[in-house]
Amino acid sequence: MRPLVSVIVPVHNQERYLGRCLRSLIAQDMPRHEYEIVVIDDGSTDRSAYALELFADELQIVSLPLNGGLPAAINVGLKQARADFVVRVDADDYVNSRFLSVLHLFLESNSNLDAVACDYIFVDNGEMVLGRGNVDHEPIACGIMFRLSQLRELGLYDETFLAHEDLDLRHRFLQGHAIQRIPLPLYRYRRHDANMTNDVEHLARFQKLLEEKHDLDGERT
Repeated sequence: MRPLVSVIVPVHNQERYLGRCLRSLIAQDMPRHEYEIVVIDDGSTDRSAYALELFADELQIVSLPLNGGLPAAINVGLKQARADFVVRVDADDYVNSRFLSVLHLFLESNSNLDAVACDYIFVDNGEMVLGRGNVDHEPIACGIMFRLSQLRELGLYDETFLAHEDLDLRHRFLQGHAIQRIPLPLYRYRRHDANMTNDVEHLARFQKLLEEKHDLDGERT
């Protein structure tokens, strides 16, 4: 039986947080046979592979020998996906038990909707709540359920973007589609020192590439 939803989890050296992420996905209130969890180990050099083995019976694991970058890893997962609906969850984050069922219900029940995204809660390393995020005002890369066919039409993620890959995809997606907000904080976005978003110089380099690709400077003038 084909699953209804494919969850894509890219992993690179996230042994510390991976178990929490996977436990939250396995504990969804959606019947387990209705969704699959596709994990892409993108050349991890820590004990992420060991952590994955602890949950091996629940996962589809793709192990890449070398770190090819986040967008390439996500694309591997999307190509493996068997469901019509896909959603990305990062390995250092986790989700509410109703995350999949609510997003799937909204998208499956409304053929006029292209994608849906839930609000999220910021947490720290100890899972203490830091605040709440509104996906319309502060969009994040994860917690968006897409129709896989539409992502394929776009050509999936641009693998040259080793940062801001989500903004590039969002910009292309919104040219012909829309993302509907679900005002429920079902995603837990973890803030910690190793977040890629803390690397200012790295982000600035790909912000420039984003602006050049989509002529964002021209849009502001």
